[in-house]
Amino acid sequence: MIDKKLLSILVCPVSKAPLEYDKENQELVCWESGLAYPIRDDIPVMLESEARTLTDEEKQVHSSGNPG
Repeated sequence: MIDKKLLSILVCPVSKAPLEYDKENQELVCWESGLAYPIRDDIPVMLESEARTLTDEEKQVHSSGNPG
């Protein structure tokens, strides 16, 4: 579980946009940059080289407002 206070101050290193915690996938998601940063051993890995690119399907579900 990511600390809510930490989440409130972290931003995407690429876009500087806020991040959203994805508990199921243990990732911090930035919808603006389309990247998801992994959380390993309760530590967010905020490196662009470690992030995965969100799929078009993930982006579409998010933009439609439907939960994944």
